[in-house]
Order: sequence, then C-alpha cells, then structure tokens
Amino acid sequence: MRQSRRTLLFALGCAGVHWGFLNGTFSAQGPVSRRRPNQDDKDKDDSNPPNIDPKTILEANEKDIKKSVEKLFQLATELKAEVDKTDSAKVLSVAMLKKAEEIEKLAHLIRSRAAG
Repeated sequence: MRQSRRTLLFALGCAGVHWGFLNGTFSAQGPVSRRRPNQDDKDKDDSNPPNIDPKTILEANEKDIKKSVEKLFQLATELKAEVDKTDSAKVLSVAMLKKAEEIEKLAHLIRSRAAG
C-alpha cells in the first residue's frame, strides 16, 4: 500500500515538474537587459556624497523625540480623561481602543528613535 502511494506521488511530482517546464513557470524570471552606463551615470558615481554631520542628525532626532513625547503625553492624557468618563468595565469604546493603539505605535516609534 505504501509503495503504491509513493509511486503515485513520485509520478505526480514528475508530471508536475514537466508541466512546469512546459509552461515556463520554472524558467528564469525573464530576460535580463543589460544597460550600458551613460556618461551621466559615470558623473554621478565619481562625485563625492556630501558629508553629513552626525551631530546634526542626532539633534534632529532629539527634536523629533521631544515632539513625539509631547504628543504621547497629550494622547495619554486624553485617554485617561476618556477612561475616567466612561465605565470601562461595562462599555469599551472603539475610540479608546484606537487611541490606545495610537499611543502604542508612538511609544514604539520613540523607542526605536532613542535606540538609534
């Protein structure tokens, strides 16, 4: 019984592979077009990229983090006020859930920026 199953599965597998080659599904992704580099491309490669000062990047990240923390504080305050208004044991507002998700996303964003 097992041998006949193996034979059947092997035959189906071989047929599938042959069918795939005939349909072209196992062929390469398509013809690769090689483009010759223009003079413009050479000029772009030869130019030195501008030096980016890491200190300015860190300062920009710090400003973004401060803005995000202020926004996080505002959202958390709004969520607390909304929770205090409603009885969350009986009613769970969709607006509260969305605000909590927004707070979570913002907290992850702040964490990733702070980590570098």
